[in-house]
Amino acid sequence: MKNIWIAILIVLFAQAANAQLIEKDKQLHFAAGVIASSAGYTYVYSKTKNKKKATIAAIGTALLAGTIKEWVDSKQPKNKFDKKDLAATAIGGITVTLTINLFNKK
Repeated sequence: MKNIWIAILIVLFAQAANAQLIEKDKQLHFAAGVIASSAGYTYVYSKTKNKKKATIAAIGTALLAGTIKEWVDSKQPKNKFDKKDLAATAIGGITVTLTINLFNKK
């Protein structure tokens, strides 16, 4: 569990260091992907003790969270489903999942 929090902090620090080049909205989507993916990984790994299943669940959780958010946004007036926002969420999820796997070699 400690390794997961270290991985999250590293990913968020790296993202914050590059904050000047990326829109604020995309940064928030990236962070949401990090959080959703971390939650998905932690939950599935605690139940199965299987890194492969946890990795798939983590990325799937980030994609699901991003898709639901964009679907809700698309229902609002003058708004649309933004694939770039979904991509930012997915990249956040993939980044933290890979980082967790790097630190979680057990």
